[in-house]
Formats: sequence, structure tokens, C-alpha cells
Amino acid sequence: MQLYCGIDLHAKNSYLAIIDERRQRIFKHNVANDQQLVLSFLAPYKAELAGVVVESTFNWYWLVDALMEEGYAVHLANPCAIQQYKGLKYIDDKHDAFWLAELLSLGILKEGYIYPREQRPVRDLLRKRGHLMKLRTSLLVSLQNTMANTCGRKIPSHHVLGERRPRERPPLPA
Repeated sequence: MQLYCGIDLHAKNSYLAIIDERRQRIFKHNVANDQQLVLSFLAPYKAELAGVVVESTFNWYWLVDALMEEGYAVHLANPCAIQQYKGLKYIDDKHDAFWLAELLSLGILKEGYIYPREQRPVRDLLRKRGHLMKLRTSLLVSLQNTMANTCGRKIPSHHVLGERRPRERPPLPA
């Protein structure tokens, strides 16, 4: 018999749900986010588990890594691409975890890419840099607009940034 596990991951705890191939609920439990605790709850079902789905949230690295190290077939659910079933009467952690397991069992789970552990720090730094650059630009434009509204003139970016002259921009590729 094949089993499927869905894990609804949060900051402090996770809801584990296991179903069989007929989508009958086999196991459910809310556990603290502790690697050994999660692994101990899954251990009795390891041989029959066809896959474990972890919801892609801000803190998935530790859980996915631990499951992969233990030999589980891990899938990272992309919550932005998953449509919640419109007929679902209850929406909570328990039902979300079972829903992830069902999507996996049906072969229709929308998955995210699990970046190799070695590449994640560079990826995270690049994403943070991009975020900070967007924030910087937004704040600069906001300040310029406020000055234009109150003083009636545009202040060049290099003045706001405390630079003596505008930066030279490299030419755009042809």
C-alpha cells in the first residue's frame, strides 16, 4: 500500500497528514518544528511513503533537508500555483496538509524547485539585494515626488543620494 504525506509548515509548528492510495486518512498530528520529532512521527510509515509534500514557506530549508537526508521522496509545493478546492467547507492547517497529500496522490501537485543546499546562500543574497534595490528606488522616487508636490521642482537623484554628479550609466547592449 502506498501512502502520501502532506506537511503544512508554519513558523513554530507543522501539521502532518498521511493518506493512503484510496485517499483515506491514516494519520494526523500537529507537531512542534523539531527535526527529530517530525522524523520520529514519520518513521513508522517510511517504507510505504511514496512521497512527502512540504509547503513552500519562508522556512522550508531545514525540513526538506532533514527529510531528504533520511531518504524520503520530498516534493516542495508551490502555494501560489495551487488552487484551493472551491467546495472545501473547512480551511485550516489540518485540511491544508491533507489537501497537499491528495494533490500528490493524484499526480497534480504544482511543485517548486528545491535548490541544492550549496546554492541557497547565493540565491538568498541575490534576492535580498534585489529587494533592497527596489526598496531604495521606491523611497527615492517617493521623496522626489514629495519634494515636487511641496516645492514645485524635481530634485535630481544624485542630490538626494549625496553625490556631486550623476553616475555614468553603461551603454545599453544593442
